[in-house]
This record gives sequence, C-alpha cells and structure tokens, in this order.
Amino acid sequence: MDNLLMLGPLLRFVDETSASVWVETGVAGVVVVRAGDREWDARTFSIHGHHYALVEIGGLEPGATLPYTVHIGNKQVWPEEGSPFPPSTIRTVDPERPFRLAFGSCRTSEANDLAAHKTHGVDSLLAFALDLASRDGSPQPDLIAFLGDQVYADIPSNEMLQLIRDDRGITTKLDAELRNYEEYTQIYRLAWSNPAIRWLLSTLPSAMIFDDHDIRDDWNSSLLWKRKVESIPWWKDRIVSGLASYWVYQHLGNLSPADRADDEIWQAIVSHRGPGELELSPVLEALVEEADRDPERYRWSFCRNFGDVRLIVLDSRAARVLEPGKREMLDGKELQWLDERMQGDRRHLLVATSLPFLLPRGLHHIEEWNAVLADGRWGERVAAVGERIRQAIDLEHWAAFPSTFRAVAAMATEVAQGRRGKAPETVTFLSGDVHFSYIEEVDQPMQSRVLQAVCSPIRNPLRPALRWVAALMSTRVAGPVGGMLAKFIPHPPFHWSTLKSPWFDNNLASLEVTPEGLNLRWDTGVVDDKDHSAPKLREVTSITIEPRAAKTP
Repeated sequence: MDNLLMLGPLLRFVDETSASVWVETGVAGVVVVRAGDREWDARTFSIHGHHYALVEIGGLEPGATLPYTVHIGNKQVWPEEGSPFPPSTIRTVDPERPFRLAFGSCRTSEANDLAAHKTHGVDSLLAFALDLASRDGSPQPDLIAFLGDQVYADIPSNEMLQLIRDDRGITTKLDAELRNYEEYTQIYRLAWSNPAIRWLLSTLPSAMIFDDHDIRDDWNSSLLWKRKVESIPWWKDRIVSGLASYWVYQHLGNLSPADRADDEIWQAIVSHRGPGELELSPVLEALVEEADRDPERYRWSFCRNFGDVRLIVLDSRAARVLEPGKREMLDGKELQWLDERMQGDRRHLLVATSLPFLLPRGLHHIEEWNAVLADGRWGERVAAVGERIRQAIDLEHWAAFPSTFRAVAAMATEVAQGRRGKAPETVTFLSGDVHFSYIEEVDQPMQSRVLQAVCSPIRNPLRPALRWVAALMSTRVAGPVGGMLAKFIPHPPFHWSTLKSPWFDNNLASLEVTPEGLNLRWDTGVVDDKDHSAPKLREVTSITIEPRAAKTP
C-alpha cells in the first residue's frame, strides 16, 4: 500500500449533483480528486498523528458516470499502477433510474485462505466485489449500506491480536480488546485494505451505521451494563476512541452537503485558516464524550432520498435512554426526528437499523417479557434475575424497549394506512446483528406491505450448535413460550409472521425496485477450484414483494 495513501479512497455520499471522497493519507497536505477536465481539493486534518481528508465534489449532472483519480501533491495515488480492476467511478443518482441497494452486517476481517474459511466462512463482501468487477458495465447498486459491526473491537481478528501482542502484550482476556485510537486505525485498515474491497469502496457509494461490536458486545443494553464497563480502567479511552474513530471512518461520509454544513465538527474543519494542519482530536473527543453521556447531544442517524425511495438509517445503539422505568430505544429528540421522516408519498419507505425491528414473534415476546421483568414490576430480586438473563442471552433488541417499539410501529402503521401521505408499496425494515437472515411480514391488512428483511452475517457465522439454538428459539420453542409469556404483557400493535424462515449463510443482500415489485436477494461466497482468495458469488434465496394491488385475491 502506498505510504502516501494509507486507506481509501472511499466513495461516500453521492446524490444527483454532488459526491464526497474520503481518504486517509500518510502525510499532511492537499488531496485532489480529478474527473475529466475538472478537479476538487481538500486540506487534510489530523487526529493523533493520522491524516484524513473528505473531498467535496459538486456541480455534477444527474445520472453521470465519471472515472476519477486521486492525487496528493504532484503524485497520482489512485488508481494504483497496474491495478487489475476497472476504473473507479463517481456515478451520480438518476431519480428516474430504478433504485438498487446492497446491505448487510457483521463482517470479521480474517484472512482469505483455507484455515480462515473453516472457522469464519467465505467473505461474502469479497465475493460481491470480485463479481461486480468482473461484469464491468452491468447495473450496479446505487448504494451499499453496512448495518453495523464492520469492526470487532472486542473480538479482534487474528492479525489484529498479533498487532496488540507486539505493541503491549496480552495477559488477560480484557487485554485482547481494543483500547485506544491507534488500535482503531489499525482495525479499520485490516477491514478495508483487501485490494478488491478497496476497489469496491472506491466505486460504490456507501452508508454506514454502528452496532455493538464497533464498540463492545451489548453496547448500551442497560444502565447496569454501562456502569459495569465504566469500572474498567481503560473504558473511557475505549468509548471515546471508538466513537471518535467511528465519526472519522464511518459517520463523516454519511453526511450530505446540507448535513455537513450543520455539523459542528465539520465546521471546525472547514473554518480552519491556520498555516498548518488542523489537529481535530480535542474538539472531536470532547463532543463524543458528551454524546456518550447525553444521547441528545449528537445525532448519528441520517436520511436519504433516491427518486421515489426514501432510506432512513437509524441509530439503535447510542440514542438509547437507559434509566430504569424510562428505558427507550430512541431519546425524545431522535424519536421526533424519525417521526418527521416517516412519511408516504413515495414508492418505498426503507428503514435501516442494525437491530431487527421485527424479531420472529416468539423471540419478540420473550424479549418484551424480560424487559418488564428487569424493569422491576415484580420486585427488585426478580428484576435482578431479569437483568442477568438479559445480559446473558442478548435480550436488548427493539422488543426490549416496548414503548419505543410501539411508537415506531404506530408510525409505520400510519404510513401503511395512507395517513401520512399516499401509502407506499412497502414499508421495509432492513437489519442485521443476529447472525441469521430471515423475512417477516405484518399480517394486518393495510395499503402497504410492512416487512422486516435481515441480512446477517456478511462474514461471521454462528457455530453449528448456536445455529440449532437460534433456529429452535425462532420457531418451535420461542413460539409457544413467547405466546405464553405474551399473556403477561400488552399485545403488540399488530401481528406478524415469517415469510422466509431463518438461514445461516454468510451473505450479502440486495434490493431492487422493479415493475413487478421489490426484489430481495441474498448471495453468498463459494470457493471454486480451491482458489480461496477469489470466491465466486452464488444466490442463496430471492423473493419479489408484489404490491398489494398486484396480488391475486
């Protein structure tokens, strides 16, 4: 890898007339992006000795495809000389073009060889990248959405563990977790440096949201969880470094030009007029430390429109209110923000949130019952038992925050009933996290079909024993047990059932708006001819969600 260009370029926010290109560089300076006879530039800023730039590109035509190059100083650093991949391009949004989206979550950064494939399976993102590169000129997604756990700060890969051993040693289990900003920079490089992945991220716009492992398993599951981790001596460095690095590597590129104009951190960058490079660390770290204490301090969610499709990407981790008796998945400002954007008058409304909004119903009832238990309805001793169960088996999805679940379900229902503008064909929740994939659908008759589509993992499969447990809990056991427990809690605002039962492949999902309806497809990576470094893409399953008017009575 060129020591001038440490990581990237990543093509991030793209709309009809603008784009943004993110890079990490090895030196301070000016980064230039050239496309055709035009160029755009940005000065680098630094965080703990690492240099970054986000180049804002404007004045483009809708539906244009522009090959681009990246330069630092007088040297072209991208594409790399002799690259086997097609030119990296900026493809602006065409509102008339059918919308295509790829999505998934949970990807470990292990090697691509026989040994790693035996333990972690084939990297579906790598297979997707190689497949896309091989069919240059074919339709490609308008966006790829990574719905959490791009990096595993608490369960690092073998290569990351070796870097930690070499730097500070590992004598306890806690020593094997990331501690500081420097280690976060290394884990992102491991995640994004494979040549095919690097090319993919340079040519396909991306949107990203965190989940727990970007920080730590069960992040913000409860107030007791938070107090427990805050007793770890290095936790403050961990949470500040995790959120600061997330802002730099993931969140900044999510922002539209208008969002960046309103973002106080970005304004500190663009308003810097000093002779040297801006050292952003004090400003950024102060903000994320405040945001960890007060979820209303900063918003990580964002919203995008693609012609007649709206995509809302929702934070279901940092926006939580954890006070017992007042637990909410979304704080008041976040819930209001979502309420304002949950509107019809478009063909599809997509809500992407790392945690599944609709679990299989039995699991939903178990989580909601546990939330009531842990909240103290039947006394402190029973609440303590409920809390231990919650942390032991990860009962902290939307169902574990019943009032927020009902509020968002009411919004989705109003959209689907045509009470917030013309009803879309679908209101579709897109999620990951659970390490199995499935589709659920709300049974209540409405103008829109309301769905939950889950794609997890991209690369981090459940062990066979846990697959059996997950399958059993999703169907045979959780159904009757959840039904029994449902007698002790208020009924959800609607009923839903399984459209496609759970499957456990490493996979990446794609979504395409077609004349027939919303086409959903899941693909996995497979090794042919023993070439473990170049997996092929193979379909796992697909389904077309037809609009209600098109369904046969």
